[in-house]
Amino acid sequence: MEASAFHDGTASRSTSPLAALRGRDAGYQAFILLRIAFTVAPIAFGLDKFFNVMVDWPNYLAPWINDIAPGSGQDFMYLVGGIEILEGVLVAIRPRYGAPVVVAWLAGIIVNLLTVPGFYDIALRDFGLLLGALTLARLAWSYDTR
Repeated sequence: MEASAFHDGTASRSTSPLAALRGRDAGYQAFILLRIAFTVAPIAFGLDKFFNVMVDWPNYLAPWINDIAPGSGQDFMYLVGGIEILEGVLVAIRPRYGAPVVVAWLAGIIVNLLTVPGFYDIALRDFGLLLGALTLARLAWSYDTR
């Protein structure tokens, strides 16, 4: 295995993922943390779309989307929940492909929230999540090289 230099000038004898975690490769550690977060959060929020334990999700659906979506707002949330679960699984398996999907999904959520008066604070929070997903995408280009 080839040696890799860390930012402090030290070298590692191995570039394995475990060695990177044990070493001080902050980039790889950030990649792992974001990968875990963007695996667990979409799956958890996706599952909750079926049960509405955390919030009543149809309340966050813009009226114009509810008007064009077939069925009720809750029916649409079942579809949304299924997609979010799949996103989390994709990030777990292949973050190189899953992270950009999450970025696009969050952009859509932000557009939805910006068209509903009173949800601007949640749109801002989701913009922060979008930045985190963008960061995961960039790190995945370096670390998800399978």
